[in-house]
Amino acid sequence: MPESRSRKKATYTPPTQKAAVKPNPRWWVPVMLGLMLLGLVWIVVFYIGRATNGSSLLIPFLGGWNLAAGAAVIIAGFAMTTRWR
Repeated sequence: MPESRSRKKATYTPPTQKAAVKPNPRWWVPVMLGLMLLGLVWIVVFYIGRATNGSSLLIPFLGGWNLAAGAAVIIAGFAMTTRWR
């Protein structure tokens, strides 16, 4: 009986080893957590300043954009968590 064409495939070759994933530098986690905490403190100080004297204690000319600045710092910290190994 004739052999089918599918049997003439090359022999199995195992996949090659992937390169080892390098760990993050030692400063990665402290900077990541520091950014998240700094953003949180920025927002809390902004709201406390608004509640006590009606103006911002941080950067006065930013006004309500201080909230966006604090959120941007927090987002930068969370973005670092995607690269944490």
